[in-house]
Amino acid sequence: MAPPFMNAYGLVTKILDKVIEAPQPERFTIDFLTNKLGNGGGSGRPIIPLLKKMNFITSDGTPTPLYGRFRNPDTRGAAMMEGMRNAYKDLFDRSDYAHDLDKDKLRNLVTEVTGAEKGDPSITSIVNTFTNLNAYAKTEGGKQSGGGKVTVMQNNDNPPPPPPAQTPSGLNLSYTINLNLPETSDVEVFNAIFRSLKENLLKV
Repeated sequence: MAPPFMNAYGLVTKILDKVIEAPQPERFTIDFLTNKLGNGGGSGRPIIPLLKKMNFITSDGTPTPLYGRFRNPDTRGAAMMEGMRNAYKDLFDRSDYAHDLDKDKLRNLVTEVTGAEKGDPSITSIVNTFTNLNAYAKTEGGKQSGGGKVTVMQNNDNPPPPPPAQTPSGLNLSYTINLNLPETSDVEVFNAIFRSLKENLLKV
């Protein structure tokens, strides 16, 4: 049996982000998907059999404890990893580190497991569905930033810029201060200006 997938795999994170926010239903049905999660169209409905294979919901749509753990930011990453191992057992049987493979190696693994031709569009759907689910499992400590939402980045392999270098200790800095002095013959005005400079700018 082929690993589960959604042809509209971009909806995976959109729907799961709403699962995190919405109250847990008594049953995860098309009605809940449509009216509470806003994705009841034909392209979104395959999320239901996918969640069943992950053991997030039972055969009648009742949420399991794993569903609740996924909604908890403290256990989300571990719950997703367990769900992926349930749904993609064939992949993990071949490679215990399937979730750590890059896209090309994951595609090769999926092709091997399914026996499909390399150009089969289902391979792309399986790989991208798996990758979008994996975005929740890969977050540090199983927690998401930004209110628990996950954004799947594509074609963004540039590493973050390095932090700025620390200023060496003992570095001597010089400043040039330009003053526009008022036109006045009152020496007290100048005394006040230079006294303020000494007290506020020239301290070491």
